[in-house]
Amino acid sequence: MKSAVIVFPGSNCDRDAEIALKELTGEAPAMVWHKDGELPEDADLVVVPGGFSYGDYLRCGAMAANSPVIAGLKRHAERGGYVLGVCNGFQVLTETQLLPGALLRNTGLDFVCRPQKLRIETSNSAFTRAYGESKEIAIPVAHHDGNYVADEETLDRLEGEGRVAFRYNGNPNGSARDIAGVLSENGRVLGLMPHPERAIGGHEGGSDGRALFESLLSAI
Repeated sequence: MKSAVIVFPGSNCDRDAEIALKELTGEAPAMVWHKDGELPEDADLVVVPGGFSYGDYLRCGAMAANSPVIAGLKRHAERGGYVLGVCNGFQVLTETQLLPGALLRNTGLDFVCRPQKLRIETSNSAFTRAYGESKEIAIPVAHHDGNYVADEETLDRLEGEGRVAFRYNGNPNGSARDIAGVLSENGRVLGLMPHPERAIGGHEGGSDGRALFESLLSAI
């Protein structure tokens, strides 16, 4: 699997993504600076990592969504490439409208940083198939603006189309319907607030994020 990780000023989980991808695929991803504008044409997966792109000025992900690399990211998604947006990456994907909804300030107004239990809502996606019969996993969260919101029509459509990939078991931020991660219409773009790249079985604690990357490997 060929992969790439976009790096914005303020990204701080790009190296976590790099390490996870290298360990699980056997090949280091291309690290693409946001101003370069172009992604590798042979990339199967592009990761938009967590962090605080542009210091979270204006809105989280708003400035990053206007970086030169975003045009290449949209082309990658349009031709059927896989995209994984984690935490700040999820925020960027909503700002670019590659995914519906928005991420607002946590309802408790606190930064939440802890292992978080999640329910796997669908095993019928390229990001979740390797979880098999597993219904609950634990993956770290670390965010201040993870409160997922959308209008009721959009939420109903996401539910009806099976595009809610993960839900919180014990909502940490007030997200509508406990949503932790959503899929695009074609199922090839996933945005989620928890950090699977921090749970691949190393020193970080836990390995429940590993199957997400294994699912992608199998799909590709």
